[in-house]
Amino acid sequence: MNDSTNPDTRGGYKWLVLAMLLLVYTFNFLDRQVLGVLAKPIQAEFGFADWQFGLLGGVAFALLYSTLAVPLALVADKTSRTWVITFGLTLWSGFTALCGFAQGFWSLFACRVGVGVGEAGGVAPSYALIADHFPQHQRGKALAIYSLGIPLGLAAGVLLGGYIASWVDWRTAFIVLGVAGICIAPVFRLVVRDVPRAKLMPASGVPQAPLGAVFGILARKPSFWLLAFGASFSSMCGYALALWMPSVIGRSFGLDLIATSQFLGSLLLLGGVLGVFAGGYLADRMGSADRGAYAKIPAIAWLITAPLFALGLSSASSPTVAWLFLIIPNGLNILWLGPVTTAIQHLVPPHMRATAAASFLFINNLLGLGAGPFLMGALSSALKESQGDEALRYAAIAGVSFYLVAGVLALFAVKTLRKDWHEQ
Repeated sequence: MNDSTNPDTRGGYKWLVLAMLLLVYTFNFLDRQVLGVLAKPIQAEFGFADWQFGLLGGVAFALLYSTLAVPLALVADKTSRTWVITFGLTLWSGFTALCGFAQGFWSLFACRVGVGVGEAGGVAPSYALIADHFPQHQRGKALAIYSLGIPLGLAAGVLLGGYIASWVDWRTAFIVLGVAGICIAPVFRLVVRDVPRAKLMPASGVPQAPLGAVFGILARKPSFWLLAFGASFSSMCGYALALWMPSVIGRSFGLDLIATSQFLGSLLLLGGVLGVFAGGYLADRMGSADRGAYAKIPAIAWLITAPLFALGLSSASSPTVAWLFLIIPNGLNILWLGPVTTAIQHLVPPHMRATAAASFLFINNLLGLGAGPFLMGALSSALKESQGDEALRYAAIAGVSFYLVAGVLALFAVKTLRKDWHEQ
């Protein structure tokens, strides 16, 4: 596809598409994060141990989220990316609302599985839509703007969930946020349109390649494996902290639900937004001269993130001191989103983008989301007898070491990415 001949890469419409995708992605992470801030009242009502809550926040969600993302991306590449996203938003929002009616562990587990099923159809087609609408030299910035949905959604989930639960109860928080997402779905479908399939086909006119063909291309490129596993180790810690940080802060400093929401909401919003913007800006600025920069930028960020997070989590003297230490790593730990997602889009031809993104997300979410929250909760439960209320904080400190592994893997990808890059 020649960017200059695609009418959707010019004018203001592509920015409207990006704004709508950002809104949907914000709800994607809002519906994930709200569970974390509601941990205290949910655990108090049902008596869940930390390892059980870790299953709800990780395994339950990732169980089908990871596996269904690939077939749904294939459907999106063959049919309509906007319809797949619309369906996904409606489904995950509906199950978020149903979480408010849960009566115990297994009913809440089933609802979180449902949220994961819906969200499986959201991200990979969105990556592909952005790559379709934006020319190559703007994709790093566009994907970084889209990735703002993560800090915005995390912050909104913490703040809205905390306030609604304090004013009413935790069940109402789930219901209100779920219904809001359902209301946005038809608006998204009316506004966002796909780029015509003919513009995305290869020169031979061959239709969308099967999964085996797409994965065959990716499997032969070392950059894919290095970036996928690097991002996975980062996500193991990132998703675990997203779920458990409200409990870490609340237990360590004795903060109530609203104070915890304000602490984390400001942290996630300020640090996260700056980090995502920085990643997109640096990727577009440095990546045009050196494709290896798309791996080098996140590598440096991850290697700095680990010690800074450890310092912040160890600063138990006051919440103010902890906040000041945590603001920088909260930006650096998601700086990778723009560079890495852009790099993955450029490992395959344009008509394979959604499937390539889903293959990457399958590995990232299966390991990161599936294992991270549970492992941190399990470690907290194991340390409970010796460390008491501080067990979760020590589990979090141990977990940030995964960022070091992520950084080393990304450094190895710098050289290979220069050879594996697909220029289109």
